Amino acid sequence: MSGGGVSTDALSQTQGELRMPLDMTTLAQRQSDYTRDSWREATNVFPRLPNPDVVLYVLPHQSGALPVPGYSTVFPLYERVHYAAPLDSPANLPKEHW
Repeated sequence: MSGGGVSTDALSQTQGELRMPLDMTTLAQRQSDYTRDSWREATNVFPRLPNPDVVLYVLPHQSGALPVPGYSTVFPLYERVHYAAPLDSPANLPKEHW
């Protein structure tokens, strides 16, 4: 052990890890955390506002001579998707204003 408190084995192992080449997949994964892309920009600047789902149960019925079993269907409450303006994002507004 040297006077700095780090053994030469640990130091050489760390230097060896730093010298190892990165494959393209690992490099892309490491860079993706620091890279700005259009999807992240749009999601962060213009977040989607909540659009609750409405569940509707259709009772069993007949279509002509054929019986149709009961089923559930889901559709959004609002027809269109709404986005918050940059200053009106949910992070900046109280929840009752969403």
